[in-house]
Amino acid sequence: MNWKNEITEALRIDYPIVQAPMLGVTTPAMVAQIANAGGLGSLPVGGLSPDKTLELIRRTRERTDRPFAVNLFAHGIPEPRQGEVQEMKSFLVRLCAQYGLPFAEKDFEPFRFYSYREQIGILLQEQVPIVSFTFGNLDEESIQALKAKGTVLIGTATSTQEALLLEEKGIDIITAQGIEAGGHRGTFLDEGPLPQVGLVSLLTGITSRTRKPVLAAGGICDGPTAKAAFIMGAKGLQIGTAFIASDESAAIPAYKEALAHAADTDTALTRAFSGRWARGLRNRFMDEVERSGLAIPAYPVQNSLVAKIRLLSQAQNNKELTTLWAGQSAARAKALPAAMIFRDLIKEVEELQ
Repeated sequence: MNWKNEITEALRIDYPIVQAPMLGVTTPAMVAQIANAGGLGSLPVGGLSPDKTLELIRRTRERTDRPFAVNLFAHGIPEPRQGEVQEMKSFLVRLCAQYGLPFAEKDFEPFRFYSYREQIGILLQEQVPIVSFTFGNLDEESIQALKAKGTVLIGTATSTQEALLLEEKGIDIITAQGIEAGGHRGTFLDEGPLPQVGLVSLLTGITSRTRKPVLAAGGICDGPTAKAAFIMGAKGLQIGTAFIASDESAAIPAYKEALAHAADTDTALTRAFSGRWARGLRNRFMDEVERSGLAIPAYPVQNSLVAKIRLLSQAQNNKELTTLWAGQSAARAKALPAAMIFRDLIKEVEELQ
């Protein structure tokens, strides 16, 4: 197979395959492994401080001299509704007590979320060659500042309308995120219902309406699924869940074990953990929050409320009170080095020729 195309040329990589940015799971080591194998590693920094963003970029560069992307969250930050927040706080304290997690009202940390506008300066300073983003579009000033440095921009769309808006703003590459994909939905048009378009319909719809090269994301886990995406018009792939069980992943052992035993019906969309729709394996936290009937504060407020609970649960290797983001092909994830998972995928695609 001839892997060279406009994606590989624009990103200066050998294979048009992108490791999805998965905040809380992706590590600098994972990003570097994919970059060194010839793909595009993606470093997630959404919501992190400029100092932490700089640290992660430099830790990644210690491991690779190949290009990698830095991924931002491009959304507004809502004003918290104090009534909703207090009700959720009380519920979460009771829930933790019910499941033996040492968490009290005093343990909630002050709400602080860094906008991508506070991180752009670091990306420009460090001359990051590729910037991807999700949950919206960057403002015009940020787009122009990055483009002036020659930065390649990759935006996320969950509908054809979102893809057309990204194209209109001059975004270079569009990631078509099907409903099968794990983790947070990249949706940014809030006027209508949540787009729940499968990758087949989404990919063919976007590629027929836009001239930008498109990355396919959602349910891609092996040679046949990768090949199918290329046949449907994708110029590249973005793959996340397949790397969650890798050696370089920050996922706790119980999370990786849950992936191995997941049925194709075990994932669900939820707002329970963050206030934003995301796909993950069902667990007690998801079920209890949804059963409570409480209004869930908007993202990233709910995400901030739950942050320490997730960390405490992970410290106990307890998969029931933390996020288990995963796509619909979760059980296909392999407990191998990330570079080996990447190379196996390349081999499987080539064997289908």
